[in-house]
Amino acid sequence: MEAGVRHTGKDADPGTADARFVDRERLWQRHMEMAKIGAIPGDGINRQALTREDITARKLLIGWAEALGFSIGMDAIGNLFIRRQGRNPDAPPVLTGSHMDSQPSGGRFDGIYGVLAGLEVLEAFDQAGVATERPVEVVAWTNEEGGRFSPGAMGSMVFTESRRLKDCLGIADARGVLFADALAETLAATPGAEKRPFNFPVAAYIEAHIEQGPKLESEGLPIGVVTGIQGSRWFEVEVVGESAHAGTTPLKFRRDALQEALAIIAALNDLMDDPTDTVRFTVGRMEVVPNSPNSVAERVSFTIDFRHPEGSVLSDLGNEIDPTCRRSVSRCEVEVREVFHRQPCVFDPQVLGTIESAANKLGLRAERMPSGAFHDALFMNDVCPAGMIFVPCEKGVSHNPAEYASPDDLAAGARVLALALLDLANR
Repeated sequence: MEAGVRHTGKDADPGTADARFVDRERLWQRHMEMAKIGAIPGDGINRQALTREDITARKLLIGWAEALGFSIGMDAIGNLFIRRQGRNPDAPPVLTGSHMDSQPSGGRFDGIYGVLAGLEVLEAFDQAGVATERPVEVVAWTNEEGGRFSPGAMGSMVFTESRRLKDCLGIADARGVLFADALAETLAATPGAEKRPFNFPVAAYIEAHIEQGPKLESEGLPIGVVTGIQGSRWFEVEVVGESAHAGTTPLKFRRDALQEALAIIAALNDLMDDPTDTVRFTVGRMEVVPNSPNSVAERVSFTIDFRHPEGSVLSDLGNEIDPTCRRSVSRCEVEVREVFHRQPCVFDPQVLGTIESAANKLGLRAERMPSGAFHDALFMNDVCPAGMIFVPCEKGVSHNPAEYASPDDLAAGARVLALALLDLANR
């Protein structure tokens, strides 16, 4: 429908009339307004968790929601909830949402699409005069990206009680700022929200997200019905040698932490070699001390992100990381710490069927597919029936300023989300 035009539903399929109140232009404009917060060159975003930019984005979202008459809640880790009441206010709500934080050099659609699509659905329900049996809530999860405070998905992990809040508070960012202090500043900046507990009963959860891969675009598909998320294991490796003068110390006497770290990485690449290209193995961050051009490296720290859709492969290859690191050093010491381990998840069949049915009613081609990326839905799947909707993104590019999703694709995903939420909220 055209922006600002309210559809009466008289000439629409009764089964899809409610979704037609999803306004393509309104949804796009909110994305563009959000993209101004933390904007960087190249149409990118730097809006990391619990920063001033994150606080500004939260206030903008709260302002939109309150102007529409929705209530605002927040829990002790800063997860933000926007509630549209149902006929039975005591019934467990249906949740939808994603995250608002970005990578340091991120895009305009990763995460925030799920939040804004959820808000658009709530407004569409109001315009259509829809009453649901259950409340419907939009959630903006805290620190999904993990770019500032590791690990990611901290908000959904703490909400579902797979991680304790107190175990997060002492984590520091690269500048030494504690998560506890950044969280306190964020909570203080939004004082009017109703206090919500962790792990309150939830009837179902659907997360809308850009695909962050090329499949949907390359196959001309507007909707992906996500079947599950591959498992992940994250490690931190520290190699300790001895600093020395680059011009005077013979190679045979050196304990060069950087050279031995490179040997470890080469050995790990051999370990993870996979002709099917299913294994995902990444060394994403490296720190060198003293990081001087004329000094032998004394200490090197780097991260490992290992993912696979099969639990047995995730376990077997992941268990070889520590011994492979140790076999690869000769003069230095090495410590390997596993900081995260999550087996693959499979989403609820009924939720998947609900999403597929919604796409079919709207005449949108949909295909079932797994997610290689990490999402908050992974943890919500532990506590309620969960699922995800993917929409295409250009060339599969994400975590990059060039990330792009079209207004038509964003609106199509929001319409599927609307019908799926309506179905679940009336069960």
